[in-house]
Amino acid sequence: MPQPLIQTERLTLRLLRDDDTDAAGMLALLNEPGFHQYIGDRGVRTQEQARDYIRNGPFASYVANGFGMYVIERREDGAWMGNAGLVRRDGLAHVDVGYALLGEFGGRGYALEAARAVVAYARDALRIGTLCAIVSKGNARSVALLEKLGFVPDGVVTLPGKDEELFLFLLAEGAD
Repeated sequence: MPQPLIQTERLTLRLLRDDDTDAAGMLALLNEPGFHQYIGDRGVRTQEQARDYIRNGPFASYVANGFGMYVIERREDGAWMGNAGLVRRDGLAHVDVGYALLGEFGGRGYALEAARAVVAYARDALRIGTLCAIVSKGNARSVALLEKLGFVPDGVVTLPGKDEELFLFLLAEGAD
């Protein structure tokens, strides 16, 4: 069993694996109504498509950037809860902090705990200074979470090839 990348009081964050557990978890996450509403429909409908998504997204990011999205597991029982991590996106000047939970785990502070741990990891282990985050305009819960982490609004952005304007937030080096 690989070592956890990040541990908090209640959570373990680890690299994604090319296995049935992570493919099933990712398939469920990518098809959550909230994921579709606030992040987008990735068109992933089968476990094999979820494996391809993991290989072409997080795995490719681990190789290219030394970071990516990580599985969030609950320490008490190992439950697969969602993901959180760091993404380098075209159209953004800084590394993006991202997170998403399965609906059944929402409203208990897990996303805040995971995102806080990712920010600390970015700063302490990876020495990344300024971080950003993007949020769909209707996602008030995510905006509140980012503000709790010390992110400040920095206008709107439209990513290349997309048409949706997203709120852009920044967390400058030394802030948090």
